[in-house]
Amino acid sequence: MKNKIPFIKMHGCGNDYVFFDCFENELQNPSEISVKFSDRHKGIGSDGLVMILPSSVADAKMRMFNADGSEAGMCGNAIRCVGKYLYESGRAKKENMQIETLSGIKLLEIFVQNNEVNSVRVDMGKAELNPEKIPVTLKGDNIIGRQVTIDGQRYEITCVSMGNPHAVYFYDDIEHFDLHEIGSKIENADIFPSRINFEIAQMELDCRNTIAMRVWERGSGETMACGTGACAVGVAAVLMGYCDKDTDITVRLRGGELTIKYTDEAVYMTGGCEKVFEGEITI
Repeated sequence: MKNKIPFIKMHGCGNDYVFFDCFENELQNPSEISVKFSDRHKGIGSDGLVMILPSSVADAKMRMFNADGSEAGMCGNAIRCVGKYLYESGRAKKENMQIETLSGIKLLEIFVQNNEVNSVRVDMGKAELNPEKIPVTLKGDNIIGRQVTIDGQRYEITCVSMGNPHAVYFYDDIEHFDLHEIGSKIENADIFPSRINFEIAQMELDCRNTIAMRVWERGSGETMACGTGACAVGVAAVLMGYCDKDTDITVRLRGGELTIKYTDEAVYMTGGCEKVFEGEITI
């Protein structure tokens, strides 16, 4: 028998997801549901699906599935929306909360105006630079500005994990970079055993701590934004000497802006979160 299940569509910087409150009932086959309802022509339309679940160690647990049904360890834009939902629904009416993810417990600071959450600051934890833990098969203690050849083309990449694996490439004209042609090739390159999220970044002229970026997400293709990707770009920019550590870095994505701060203790991400609409689907 089919059931009608309520959902909420929310986005952070245009990175949109279908969210399900699973405190009472957990979704069955979320991978299949994500593929079906992420379709922008025959479904709701989104970059993936997020389940908000009870947790024994935090205020809630988040599970996120990409548009192709694969599960991600973390999603920076989605977790801010989870914080918004928990606060506004009364599930966790607090301005400091903890969310359990596959990549550990993340700490959220909620910013409220007129009883609505308009932005969230997330402690994303430490940036992982160990190639084996990212993972990437290249040798060395880290992959910072490393020259690699993929499909006959050379790229200078910096690899970082922020709960998800990322490869960052700085380029001087990101708008004319053929990301749709190249993104999939890099995502599926042999050196990335778990595939990779690929960010192409460009430093803004005369503004040391401002970066423009585009992102190709594994399992979703090019998206309007990626929170963990913006964190990875901020980290890579500091490691490459383009930006300053312990300083707010503005990352401009196609769907909006995020503020990233890379410190010795953690990477902090601050950005907006918005509810688009609520509805019901039949499963």
